[in-house]
Amino acid sequence: MTTASTPTDLVPGGVTPARKPPLGRPFAAQLTSTGLANLGDGILGTLAPLVALSLTTSPLQISLLSAATWLPWLLFGLAAGVVIDRVDRRRAQVVALGVRAGVLATGAALGFTGALTMPLLVCLVLAYGATEVFADLGATSIVPDLVPADRFSAANGRVIAVQQVANAFLGAPLAGVLVVLGAGIGFGTSAALAALAAVVLAGGLRGSFRPRSVAGSAESALGQVREGLAFLVRHPVMRPLVICGSVLNLASTAYFAVFVLWAVGPDSAMRLTESQYPLVMLGFALGAVAGSFLAEPVQRWLGVMPTILGTLVGSVLLLLVPVFWPNGWAVAVAVTLVGITNTIGNVVSQSLRQRLVPGALLGRIGGASRTLGFGLMPVGALLGGLVAERAGLPATFLAAVALSLAACGYLGVTVRPADVRTAEAEAVRP
Repeated sequence: MTTASTPTDLVPGGVTPARKPPLGRPFAAQLTSTGLANLGDGILGTLAPLVALSLTTSPLQISLLSAATWLPWLLFGLAAGVVIDRVDRRRAQVVALGVRAGVLATGAALGFTGALTMPLLVCLVLAYGATEVFADLGATSIVPDLVPADRFSAANGRVIAVQQVANAFLGAPLAGVLVVLGAGIGFGTSAALAALAAVVLAGGLRGSFRPRSVAGSAESALGQVREGLAFLVRHPVMRPLVICGSVLNLASTAYFAVFVLWAVGPDSAMRLTESQYPLVMLGFALGAVAGSFLAEPVQRWLGVMPTILGTLVGSVLLLLVPVFWPNGWAVAVAVTLVGITNTIGNVVSQSLRQRLVPGALLGRIGGASRTLGFGLMPVGALLGGLVAERAGLPATFLAAVALSLAACGYLGVTVRPADVRTAEAEAVRP
């Protein structure tokens, strides 16, 4: 049993190490697999709405894609968390990535034959989202098994940097090229990358990564769900963080579910072409890379809660720029700053969770928190589409910003820096 590391990265006894331990080759294999999988994610995330524009112009139907992406977290998040805490976390990722490759290959076949329709596209995205639940929970839960506790922020920073570079910096522009070549090639490329990610993880990460607490009966599984939920509900820091994050997810999904209609097309506010849109969004990836490396020093400088709150409020206010100044260059700068602030907040929040939650509970806590946090995202997508269809796109954007600021205010008044320090001092890892 060891006490969780403090946010200032001190070793037990309060002595600052002269040299931080390396992240290691096992983590490098996990990171490589994450990069390949997220490159495929980036292609699909940009390709799907662009393909949808050729099938419909309805904001509500476009928003169904975002709803389908996140609905599996609401349906399977709790169950997946139990699974991840009961099986080998490496193997769970490999299986999920293999299934994903099959789903995307089906999309490629539909694209090549010209049989792709809007309902089929939504179903493909829904199936893809189901694989994401297991792959993502496995990837985040395995990090504490691969790196020392005092390198959590560094490891999470590398993961988020790779995710954003692969998704937006590489995947999004590549999707802009692939959509011209056809949906079949785009889906096929994503399928190949998912398969390669599974191979890299299976061959590059050796050993067993099954948590110690393993039970076999259905009753014990239900008991594990209750244990995870009880921990989350009673925790004075985790509970407000999850509630705030869930509301922010709902609002941001409502915002971005219809943002493509604000940005792309001759009648849109920004008047971007299909190939220009991914280039504007590149700023998010560039900002994310910078933010991933800034997270550790900013956290040491400001502290955990000031960093989380400051970056959250900053990223929310920047979402007003596309509404009041729909210029491509201005939006690109704003998106870059959102990438920086959002990534710093994500790294610090995720590292805090890994310090506060016992290792054997990470899958269940991740599943429970994301069931709420990601489960509200399809609701947000549908609300965004409905509001945009009835009141216009600006109404959706402004309502999302107002709701997000209210969530930040709630977090600010319920969690103080002293609460975080107390929780970290009391946290233990088995």
